[in-house]
Amino acid sequence: MTQERTGRPQRSTPAGAEPAGHTAGVDYEDVGDDYLNRRQLRRGTAGPVLLVALGVGYVIAGDYAGWNYGIGEAGWGGMMVAVALMALMYTTMCSSMAEMATIIPTAGGGYGFARRALGPWGGFLTGTAVLLEFVLAPAAVATFISAYVESLIGFSGPLVYVVCYAAFLGLHLYGVSQVLKLVMGFAVVAVTGIVIFSVVMIPHFDPGKLLDIAPTDAVGASAFLPFGVVGIWAALPYAIWLFLAVEGVPLASEEAREPARDVPRGMNGGVLVLTVLALLLMLLAPGGAGAGAVGEWDNPLISAMEATGGTTWVSQLVNVLGLVGLISSFFTITYAYSRQTFALSRAGYLPRVLSLTNGRKSPFLALLIPGAIGFGLSFTGAGDLLILIAVFGATVSYVLMMISHIVLRIREPNLHRPYRAPGGVFTSGVALVLAAAAMIACFVVDPTVGLYAAGAYAVMIAYFAFYSRHHLVARAPEEEFAALAQAEHELDAR
Repeated sequence: MTQERTGRPQRSTPAGAEPAGHTAGVDYEDVGDDYLNRRQLRRGTAGPVLLVALGVGYVIAGDYAGWNYGIGEAGWGGMMVAVALMALMYTTMCSSMAEMATIIPTAGGGYGFARRALGPWGGFLTGTAVLLEFVLAPAAVATFISAYVESLIGFSGPLVYVVCYAAFLGLHLYGVSQVLKLVMGFAVVAVTGIVIFSVVMIPHFDPGKLLDIAPTDAVGASAFLPFGVVGIWAALPYAIWLFLAVEGVPLASEEAREPARDVPRGMNGGVLVLTVLALLLMLLAPGGAGAGAVGEWDNPLISAMEATGGTTWVSQLVNVLGLVGLISSFFTITYAYSRQTFALSRAGYLPRVLSLTNGRKSPFLALLIPGAIGFGLSFTGAGDLLILIAVFGATVSYVLMMISHIVLRIREPNLHRPYRAPGGVFTSGVALVLAAAAMIACFVVDPTVGLYAAGAYAVMIAYFAFYSRHHLVARAPEEEFAALAQAEHELDAR
């Protein structure tokens, strides 16, 4: 099946063909050209370098705050094992997702992959899990921004949240071209801050400080694993924070110049950069200031620098650059939730009004409505809990997306794949097992995570079950891909 650069199928749906999954209790409504014309993103905006920056920008806040709580759960050794496992998970998962993104290069990202492999219900559950992740993550980042602002000027709280959401939503409404250029600038500045931090901390590195947490009486406890083997499991959600949201790169597929080439490069390049940064932080922050102290700080990089050398102009500079890093993730994850909301709405899974775009091709309601929800959640100030719920939503989507990769490899082995994940189903199988373990780990850290996530999921599932599954849009890109797949399958069967 040949495709245009935009990701829309070039051929129209064959006569009589229904979108795949029509018999699974869903109904479709045809729409006119005006419907899709009012729901267009700006094409050809992002190349591979911008997509790498987008991937790093999604995540960079996790390098400045949040990950260190894992040391408090597992000690340095347990957290290091958890980071290694999650680096493996994201490497294998992003390679598998990059393959699927070249098959279905639409703004739906993971929802589109699962829609093709698992039908409408699978697509909806995957898309809403991604949405849960991306709506909550900016709220968590906003609480960390508040902590960094307080360390700089002694001010924090609601006004910081108001400025974050008002300023950055306004920039997104202005236009995607400007947004992606800003993202690249933010990402470069934030990475520079981590490089400066690393250079400053190298002289203070002491291997003995990595293991300064006394072993407990937990099963398997030691100097390396002071909280035992179970500590590794509890640290997984915080290790994920060093990579969380890099999987959002395919959401830019419809705005990429050459999706089949640029999206795999963006995803794989982003994971590589993030892995290097994670290793630097895991060695130099606890190795300089002590693992026990680092595991308790809200502002770990600056606190580590001040613990080893006092407050200096360099520590203040890194604080400012760290604030830029937090802003970068807030900014880019806002982009991600808007595109996921846009795609689900355009196809009728969410209220269709959310996919309307303005004169600059920005999905304004898909930015504002989820943003209002995140803004309200930021007032809880519970950054650690918001992280866990966001990670839970992410891991649910990871499990479903890796199942989708395996299903597509088995069911449609001859499907044109401009990029193929090395290792095939073994690669996605590794990611699937690790994602399932991380999902369960959220309950190990805080059992209430499941209750909050289940409540949010229940509301979205009820909307789909009772209304939107009977009003899906037949001409949405993801549905057209599914329709062509079913038609081709029926032709082959004859």
